[in-house]
Amino acid sequence: MVSPALDELPYTLQNLPYGVISTSSETKPRCAVAIGQHAVDLAKYSKNGNLFDFESGHNFMFQQMFSGARSLRAVREKIQDDLENGKVPASCLVELKDVTNHLPMKMTGFSDFYTSLEHCQNCSGEMTSASIVSNWFAAPSVYNSRVSSVLPTPHDIARPKNVSFSAGIDSQPKYGPSRKLDFELEMGFFVSQPVPYGETMPIRDAREHIFGFVMLNDWSARDHQLFEMRPLGPFHSKGFGTSISNWVVPMEALEPYSCPPNTKQDPPPFEHLSWPGAKDDGALDIKLLIKLVRDGKESVLGTSNLKYLYWTPYQQLTHHAASGCGMQTGDLIGTGTISGSGKNEKGEKAELGCLYEAERTKTKVLPESSGKYEDGYLEDRDEIILEGWCEDGKGGVALGFGECRGRILPPR
Repeated sequence: MVSPALDELPYTLQNLPYGVISTSSETKPRCAVAIGQHAVDLAKYSKNGNLFDFESGHNFMFQQMFSGARSLRAVREKIQDDLENGKVPASCLVELKDVTNHLPMKMTGFSDFYTSLEHCQNCSGEMTSASIVSNWFAAPSVYNSRVSSVLPTPHDIARPKNVSFSAGIDSQPKYGPSRKLDFELEMGFFVSQPVPYGETMPIRDAREHIFGFVMLNDWSARDHQLFEMRPLGPFHSKGFGTSISNWVVPMEALEPYSCPPNTKQDPPPFEHLSWPGAKDDGALDIKLLIKLVRDGKESVLGTSNLKYLYWTPYQQLTHHAASGCGMQTGDLIGTGTISGSGKNEKGEKAELGCLYEAERTKTKVLPESSGKYEDGYLEDRDEIILEGWCEDGKGGVALGFGECRGRILPPR
């Protein structure tokens, strides 16, 4: 698949993603909406009487005003109407090339799922069981991760140092930089309306609790992960860096791209995880792309689609809240690696969501390596770019998510 011209038309009137920006002349971060090649400074926009009065501080508006779906829709409709009718003052507009992007939400929690059937099938054997265990099909698998290492785009990530086996499983441990550094193609979504501690959330309300989606790269040190997963689970191997795109595409913009999930769930899910809506609107059709920049050359590594997930984002959020743990505005949920079963014209797997899948399936994805680290994994100075977009009925780009971009630096 050739990458669409997302740089030309990602932030449409139908999109209007939210973010947090600053500029060299106004360094205080404030909330904004992206439209075309500009950002609407919502702090200035609101002071013209266009919105409710609010402070311009980082995340304040998102936390206070946008915690409910009604507020989100009302603000979005007002901005759309003013943009269509030329009522947004020029003083509120900033060119995107002149802004510094910050993390779009002040996160209180981050959990990452493991819910792609194809990803599980491709990875089976070394870090997982030879076959997918039955409990994976009964409820979405998930672990808690780190908020402190979630990074905006673009951002450098130093190759992590930690403990791994020196020569295969259960061999002598050694400490050093990861030799098997990987990316994971994911999406993330932010909680808007909180779920109070001790309460649960019915799945029919899941959409109303989702603020919007971003692209997400769950960087992974596979050699460190293998050591940590005997016997408990990933820790440092996942916690050294998670990259996200800078603009949150709101749920309201994505609803027209609702679609049926790609895979029928067997056995049927428990009642509290069963989607109560129409059978054709329980997932989202969002096309995904992975690119590598190495030595100044850009290449496409793979494609995928959010609708491929076995457990949908609505089921993920419902499961997360099911224990009564409570959910807070700004909580980030990672969908887990999104892989598919598609092949290219050569018959090779073309929808692998990470390099570990390529190793396990003996699929060549990366160019030849320098030999400094394990072949088939990331080199120092490699840059990974994730993109996502929705298409109109004619195959054109209706809205895009912008880039999720990160570069690997040598170990500290």
